[in-house]
Amino acid sequence: MKNRGSTRPPSASPLPGGQEGPGQAIWSGTISFSLVAIPVHLVRAVEPGRVSFHLLHRQDYSPLQRRMVCPREGQIVPPEEIVRGYEIGPDNYILVTDEELESVSPERSRTIEIVEFIDMAEVDPLFYDHPYYLVPAKGGEKAYCLLVEVLLRTNKAGLAKFVLGEREYLVAIASTAGALSLITLHYGEEVLPAGEIAAGGHAVGPDDRGRLRKIIRGMTADFDPDRFADERRAKIVKLLRKKQKEQAPVEAPALEEREGEGPVDLIAALEESMREAKKSRR
Repeated sequence: MKNRGSTRPPSASPLPGGQEGPGQAIWSGTISFSLVAIPVHLVRAVEPGRVSFHLLHRQDYSPLQRRMVCPREGQIVPPEEIVRGYEIGPDNYILVTDEELESVSPERSRTIEIVEFIDMAEVDPLFYDHPYYLVPAKGGEKAYCLLVEVLLRTNKAGLAKFVLGEREYLVAIASTAGALSLITLHYGEEVLPAGEIAAGGHAVGPDDRGRLRKIIRGMTADFDPDRFADERRAKIVKLLRKKQKEQAPVEAPALEEREGEGPVDLIAALEESMREAKKSRR
């Protein structure tokens, strides 16, 4: 299998299909356990393969915008009138302020402190969430390489709690393709029980078991993800490249900013309200 950490220069084309490296650091800090401290950077390990499209107005190709609209009044709601509500029943909510959420949010981690080492073979893949790479920072290269080698030789992974953004994650630090990977894990309460899916009690004869084992042995192969591809995505990319050569791209008209108009999407609106709240507390 190819080294999953290898990279190629990014494609000059704006169309999808080029392979880029992990890119800039999402977080910088230290891996810590016992008397060991290794400075590292957290970078992405996967790039979603989906091809995203913008929704345009057919008449003039203007990108369409999402706006917060009150369905009862049919009016756009300004950012200062948007509040958070947790639904406890049909049309019943508990209101929560930004300040209340901030008061219970954990502080951003400066250290990934390993609390124990586990055998990753004992972790059911259902608990895997999202993978990242950990890159050694200046001065930590030797200790980093040592941890990569020891984790590989012992088949162990370090278990830690880690705060990124406003969420505290359970993470495993493992040796992957000559580098350290950080895998966020689901908490036990997040994984739903199989319940009736795992139905038992059916009698299975030795002939049936032997037949199935023989089929599985005959189909067993080494895992190589490079042998598989998202065929629909490849066809979409091929279509886009063909259309790029044959057709001139459409251009959206320049928009004039309206005075007094706030952010038009929810994320921007919430960020704006957070900034205003922080200013008022100063």
